[in-house]
This record gives sequence, C-alpha cells and structure tokens, in this order.
Amino acid sequence: MPNPYLPNWEYIPDGEPRVFGNRVYVYGSHDLAGSDRFCDYKLMVWSAEVHDLNNWTCHGDSFHTRIDRDHESDATWSDRELYAPDVVEKDGKYYLYAYIVGSKGCVAVSDKPEGPFKLVSPYSVSENSEQILKDGLFVDPGVLVDDDGRVYIYCGYLSSYMAEINAEKMFEILQDTYKADIIPVDEPFAFFEACSPRKVGDTYYLIYSPKIGSRLDYATSISPTGPFQYRGTIIDNGVDYPGGNNHGSICQINGQWYIFYHRMTNNTVMSRRGCVERIEILPDGSIPVVEMTSLGFEKSLSPYRLTSADIACVFKGGCYITERNVLERAVVNITI
Repeated sequence: MPNPYLPNWEYIPDGEPRVFGNRVYVYGSHDLAGSDRFCDYKLMVWSAEVHDLNNWTCHGDSFHTRIDRDHESDATWSDRELYAPDVVEKDGKYYLYAYIVGSKGCVAVSDKPEGPFKLVSPYSVSENSEQILKDGLFVDPGVLVDDDGRVYIYCGYLSSYMAEINAEKMFEILQDTYKADIIPVDEPFAFFEACSPRKVGDTYYLIYSPKIGSRLDYATSISPTGPFQYRGTIIDNGVDYPGGNNHGSICQINGQWYIFYHRMTNNTVMSRRGCVERIEILPDGSIPVVEMTSLGFEKSLSPYRLTSADIACVFKGGCYITERNVLERAVVNITI
C-alpha cells in the first residue's frame, strides 16, 4: 500500500507498530477529519498479515474513556481524550498502556493483540517517587519488555523520564527506579515528546520527537536505563510538506525495517494519517535518514494503476489535502 497505508477515511497517528505472530498491528491515537483538537475518546486497532501488507483489517474499538452507543467507558475516573498508546506482550497476555489527557493513565489487558482491552489498573506509584510519577500522567508511554523479562516504561512531554514496571503486575512502578531526562532536552538531543523504545540485537533504541521541526530522531544505548547517545534523524516530514508534530517507531517485517510515522491533512495539525517508509539499520547501529514519500510499503508506484492525488508527499505554495466526504479527498488551494 502507498502512503497513507490505511484506508483514506481512517486517521491513526502516533502509530506504534508491533509484530505478534504472523500479523503486524498498529496501535495509535484516533484523530477526526478536520478536527480542532488532537485525538478521540477511543482507541482502534488495525493489522495486516506480514506477507500481505496491502490488506489491512480494522478490529474496531479497543478502549474508551467515554460511553458511546455500543460501549461503556473503560476508565471511570476520567472522560478525557486518549493519546498515543502502546501494547506489549508478556506471558501470553497483551498489555495496553494509555495516556489520558490531564488524568492518571492506565494499563489494560487482553488475551488477543487486537483487544478489546479490559482495565487492569491505573498506574500504581510508590509514595516516595518523584512528583511527576505521583501525578501518574505517564505522557505518551512507550514500553519495553526486555529479553530477561524485565519491563520498562518511557514517557515525557517537554522532558523525558523512565521507570521499571513490576513484571508480575504490569502496572506497578518499582520503587527507586525513576530516572529523569533519559533523553536530554539540550542539543543535540532536544527532546520534546513521543518516547518509543525498541531493542535491536544488543542495542537499545529510543525513537522520539525533538523540539525542532517535524522529525523523528533516535538515540541508542547498551542498557535500557541509558545513558543514551544521540544518533540523528530517521525522517523529517516537514520538508516540502505542511509541518506539525510527529510520533512513531521502527519495526522489522519479513526482514525489512520500516519507520512508522504520521503526516498532516485537512489544513490542520490535528488531523493526522499514518504513513510508513523503508529504512535500513547499518552494522554500526545507525539508521540513514529517509525522505517522506508516497510509496509506503511499495518499492515503486504501479504504472498500471490509478494513482490518487491525495498520496502526494510534496506540497508547496499553501496547497493541501482535504476530505470532502468519506470517499473523496482533493488537493486544494493550488495557486500559480
């Protein structure tokens, strides 16, 4: 599938890709077309068979903070928006980590990677932890289950932090494991938000959004608790395209590495669609920067198939993609 790789009517930013079994799952926020705010009050899950990335299946709603026609709320203490979730597998169970705006975040569990997820608990934090942990916000959580079974959570907005999770309970933050500024705010790191941890071989990666531009940068370490070395930019989707925030991660599918990210539509930074690019991880652990393209999972666009204008990846002079209805998208505001 070219970019965006999900159906045109779906808006899944902040994508965290995970391969479970023979399928790749994307967990992200849920935006609305032309919205004046970030995210929705529900989360959705999409997946594709690893050998057929042209056909994505929607598994429906997976978690809610507000009652709707078909669902009760899964978080009784807040009805705020859900931002940037992550899902990991531990001992045959799938754990969803969610950030609820301005509220205590939570952990939910399912027997299936697509959910639906049932609440386990809000995060539990020891009384002598730092104030940011007492607040229990855990902004944009990214979670790592290490090879030895230990579990770590990485979070942050304007500054980063991490802690170790009790692997038996999966929601309890272990005492005295909090570390601030796991990715510094100073240059060249310039941390802003969107922590996403991965382990490749013996190297720990933290993919994140810096405070400058519409980029995804990364840092590496030989330990899950750092220190991390700044390595550079993976993708900058603000080059010749309407800028905005970025959030995503790397994933290996059938031996090929990809960077999942999002880009803006509808002339707003609050209406984002998921995209993907092929990347390469070199023997020294570095990831050469890639351009934003229209290709998605494809190596090239087919000359025998109609190519929609709304997959264009370069816009200059103020033009932009807009949704006219569920089926139609046009490039508008084109000037000479």
